[in-house]
Amino acid sequence: MPLNFSAAHSSRITKPKSKIPFLRRSRSSPFANAPRRKPLPRAQSKPEVVEEDEDLFGDRLDDTGLVTSLATDLSLRDVAQMIRYIRNHMFDQVPERGGMNSTQIAEVLNLRKSLPPIVSLAHVHALITSPTAAEREIAELTKAGVVRKINVPGRGTGGSSMGEGLVLVSDWEEMVNKTSSLTNDLRSGLIQHLRAYPLAPTLRLGTVTAEDAAILMRAGFLTASSQQWASANVFSRPDAASSSTLTSLSSISRAASGSMAAIGGDSAVHQAGGGSGGLRRSSSQYDAHPEEQAHRPQNSGGEFLMSLPSTGPYLRLLTSARSHLMSLLSKSKYKEAPLYLLHERWDGGIAADDSASKAKRYRGEFVGILPGRTRKWKQFYGLNFDWVLAECLGAGLVEVFETGSVGRGLRAV
Repeated sequence: MPLNFSAAHSSRITKPKSKIPFLRRSRSSPFANAPRRKPLPRAQSKPEVVEEDEDLFGDRLDDTGLVTSLATDLSLRDVAQMIRYIRNHMFDQVPERGGMNSTQIAEVLNLRKSLPPIVSLAHVHALITSPTAAEREIAELTKAGVVRKINVPGRGTGGSSMGEGLVLVSDWEEMVNKTSSLTNDLRSGLIQHLRAYPLAPTLRLGTVTAEDAAILMRAGFLTASSQQWASANVFSRPDAASSSTLTSLSSISRAASGSMAAIGGDSAVHQAGGGSGGLRRSSSQYDAHPEEQAHRPQNSGGEFLMSLPSTGPYLRLLTSARSHLMSLLSKSKYKEAPLYLLHERWDGGIAADDSASKAKRYRGEFVGILPGRTRKWKQFYGLNFDWVLAECLGAGLVEVFETGSVGRGLRAV
């Protein structure tokens, strides 16, 4: 028998298919018999979100010349007018549709109201073309009793410092009169001292009593004067950095355990360059009874620094605003960017108020986030971009230059 007709040629056994349709096995999907195709790539409905850290300008901007002054109002003629102008343009108006509830709006307005009428010296220099003429005019206004300088120790010196500011004497007197915790005699005495000594940044203990000095310190008009560390002593040994202060190791090691002198005393934070502190007392006064301390004669050489209430929140807001603007500028490749781009980044990419944005909002399309959700209103309470720009320019942190193609540009120094 030939092998072609044997069963070894095909080992498969086929079964007859059922011709009755309802006896067939039902499939899970009615589209199982349809021809299968690979899915086509669909176009994205929304454009890809551009990362904030991405640099939109790969090349350097053209520099056609530096801008020495940011003054836009030509009616400003003296420093006193500039101080009022800077204070009035510090914040933006609260938007009507900002996405902020009543609590957030009240927080923003209360902080604006509590800030002192201080204008940094760097901001004034950013609006004047000649720094020498500005310093000469400030000296003349200070002697005349129109403007008063305020210094905060530990915040640096010079134009880039944040501890040197200018205040109108009229605004200072208005704050004194509005403070309810001061008596009429104390108010008149402080105002008389401001007018009699326009150049004195301190107030001696012999001028006021210890009780009045404590009241003024609690109100924020005085701070304890203490010796500050020099920059050369930062890298010296700990016991030699401040051997004459209460925070030195030699003074703390001799103090009794559990006493105030063991932790540096009431003025420990202020002596280290911090905020306000208490009355400056000797180490022997910490162990005395409070009633005995009141009858002891005070040191005639002790001094207090003149201050204003809420100076600390103002300096913290100024410091954080400068740092945030410099961080936005550092995201560019060459640490330079057009001003309009930095302005958009400072505002947080909020929705515009033009007709096209309103039409998109009516159709339900995304036009931008609400202002109340941005850092400008959450952390900086609506600080104006031009105000922060003038602070950084006057402090010497940035340079403003003309590009000739995309307007003005900003460069980190």
